[in-house]
Amino acid sequence: MGLYILQIGQYAFEIYYWLILISIFGSWFPQFQSTKLGMWISKLVEPYLGFFRRFIPPLGPIDISPIVAIFVFRYITGFALEGLRQSLNVIGV
Repeated sequence: MGLYILQIGQYAFEIYYWLILISIFGSWFPQFQSTKLGMWISKLVEPYLGFFRRFIPPLGPIDISPIVAIFVFRYITGFALEGLRQSLNVIGV
């Protein structure tokens, strides 16, 4: 049972990671942002990316905040999944 819970957590983080990447690459194409899929992805991802944009200003035309956001997300993912794994071991699931 615990393995399934951990796998669901991994899948959820992986899906969100890909949504972040799609949003980043989609920002290069204004046509994508105006589609329903683009707006849906933006609504899901923008709160997370917006947090980093408030603290990291763009360097001219280059916005490096998504790069930092990806690194932080990977760190948080590893930390959260390891915490989940240990919690599942403690409760014996």
